[in-house]
Amino acid sequence: MATTQEPRAGRLPAERPPERMWTADEVRELVDERRPWPRFECARGRLLVTPAPKDLHQIVVLRLAQALANYCDAHFEPGVAMVSPADISWGHRDTTLQPDVYVAPRTMLRAGTLHESSTAGWREIRHLLLAAEVLSPSSATYDREDKRLIYQAEGTPVYWVLDWRAGVAEVWTPEATEARVERERLVWHPDGASVPFELALAHLFR
Repeated sequence: MATTQEPRAGRLPAERPPERMWTADEVRELVDERRPWPRFECARGRLLVTPAPKDLHQIVVLRLAQALANYCDAHFEPGVAMVSPADISWGHRDTTLQPDVYVAPRTMLRAGTLHESSTAGWREIRHLLLAAEVLSPSSATYDREDKRLIYQAEGTPVYWVLDWRAGVAEVWTPEATEARVERERLVWHPDGASVPFELALAHLFR
């Protein structure tokens, strides 16, 4: 019969110190503009640090960004596709995210806010039309949990988590409690677009 032993004096498990809460400005101070990696982000006060990704990760990022850019130019004039580095905070002092790929309102460009040399221009972005993260082993938890919850809370209509190793895309909307897993193609039909955006995952992950 198994018995439970009381822990010996002096060997009680130590309590973990509370995780430090960061501000977005503190995280911005960590960024070295001469080096794109590691990437520093702040998610509701939590510091997220990711190392340089694999080359295939970057290939997927560029393919998706190019496809979205072509689509917006041809069929969805209100949106403009962009890639990080970025500084998306929605005006919050405890958040700054860098989506791999995202679509922002083109009006931000017309107003010149994305051409500022400081972070002031980025802070004008209070809404994303779409966000996408390409999974890496070092970023999977961040992308599926920390960042996903923020995209949902900020009302991003569609958030894609792209798992190129598994060949699938996890699709999130603001109200979703579970991801919808797509195995064939990405589809996005924003309000005002003449036709939907479609991209076969076999082509994206080839």
